Amino acid sequence: MVDIIETEMRLTPVTPEAIESARQKFRTHLAAHGLRITNQRLAIFDAAFGQAEHFTAEELLAHARALDESVSRATVYRTLPHLTGSGVLREVDIGRNLKYYLPNTDSTAQVAQVICVDCDKIFEISAPFMSWYGNTVSSKLGLTPVSQRLQVSATCDALKAAGACKHRA
Repeated sequence: MVDIIETEMRLTPVTPEAIESARQKFRTHLAAHGLRITNQRLAIFDAAFGQAEHFTAEELLAHARALDESVSRATVYRTLPHLTGSGVLREVDIGRNLKYYLPNTDSTAQVAQVICVDCDKIFEISAPFMSWYGNTVSSKLGLTPVSQRLQVSATCDALKAAGACKHRA
């Protein structure tokens, strides 16, 4: 049986300890890249970890500005690659020039996304088989996997049948 986890329920609960560990990882990443740890960058981090669902850069900007009104759009867009590069945020590219983000408190968890093309709702699915499959297929080709993702685009059966979808805002 597949364990389906909607975005309202994270694979790993975000505990204060997990947030502090991620904050330290982010700080270390910034320092390693010669970047200052500013109040604006920390507000962006806090805004990201305050979200229960996937969010866009523009949504992150609004949440970060609620914490620190001096946060600029440019700072959000320049900080996102460092949040993903440090491994504290996961990026989900659903195509159509849309990227969503979600805190990554368990970098060892293998997840797949099922994306409703009718409403862009992203469902997280635990996918522990991905590591095995990626390693098996790669090794047969004499390769070592460095990253992998599984993403399924799907239409909403309820929307087609009844004209309404419980996931649509």
